[in-house]
Amino acid sequence: MARPTTNSTATARARPAASRNTLPGRLSPGMACDTAFRIIARRHLAAVLAQHDGTCRGDPEALHQIRIALTHLRTAIRFFSPMVDDALRPKVWAELKWLNSQLGMVRDLDVAIERVVAETGDELAVIAELQHWDEKRAESHRLLARALQSARYRRLVEQTSSWIESGPWSTRRSKEAIRLRRCPLADHATEQLTEWEKTLLKKARKLRKLDVGKRHKLRILNKRLTYSIESLQDLFADDSLTKQKSILKQLRRAQKSLGQLNDDARGQTLAASLNEAVPEAGIRFLDRKREKKLLRTASTAYRKLDKAKPFRSSDLTPNSEPKD
Repeated sequence: MARPTTNSTATARARPAASRNTLPGRLSPGMACDTAFRIIARRHLAAVLAQHDGTCRGDPEALHQIRIALTHLRTAIRFFSPMVDDALRPKVWAELKWLNSQLGMVRDLDVAIERVVAETGDELAVIAELQHWDEKRAESHRLLARALQSARYRRLVEQTSSWIESGPWSTRRSKEAIRLRRCPLADHATEQLTEWEKTLLKKARKLRKLDVGKRHKLRILNKRLTYSIESLQDLFADDSLTKQKSILKQLRRAQKSLGQLNDDARGQTLAASLNEAVPEAGIRFLDRKREKKLLRTASTAYRKLDKAKPFRSSDLTPNSEPKD
């Protein structure tokens, strides 16, 4: 049996790498991209560690938050590509993906159970059904807790922290590598946000024709853009906050609808494993009327987003001159 570890233990293992460099507390437009990456990645890795104990105890909200933090961290790595694309990145990425998969099964079950509880009208019937769902959740959580208390998880934390601080990406001497590290954050952010928004909106125009798999990929693109804007919140000038909030409002609205559609698809898959014990379990996640409504909400959000002005560098650079 794996030796338990605590959040403080995991954090202590990550801290030596983090303590080597003292960084500013906030992002700034002219900040070099290597400094910005370390600040953002540190924040999200710390958020992952902060939810470790609660997730091990089986707290659904802690599990939800650790997944969000982990997705933020993975998004930051993508956002600063190709600057951080070194020989170690695939290994770091594979381990973060492994952790996400460990968390995902239990989170999917939590969402499915919430749906069962919310939509049932027959208390006696749901008690019997929930027993099977809860048994599956308990077994999945045991496997997750074992993973979070494993040597592999501790190595993941230590390796990721060390890579963020001083991975090969940070010392490559080619002109291009140096240029990428020294590039002002506002310049890189404007280019990346614009590119990701363009890609998202192009794919979103075909939303109603997408199958479950492609719709899930669209949701990932949506989440990637949303989380990047949130991570860059320090940069937005006062005059740009309204625009930022408006864009985030539409992205979050679309993400919520796409997330519910994805939860329904995952619920059907999970329910299939209960069919022998609970033959009617999958029916609960099949609702064409609900699907049409969610697709309509997401489509409307994307149309409004498409009408908004694209990001410009001025959105991420405070005005240096006083207003008249």
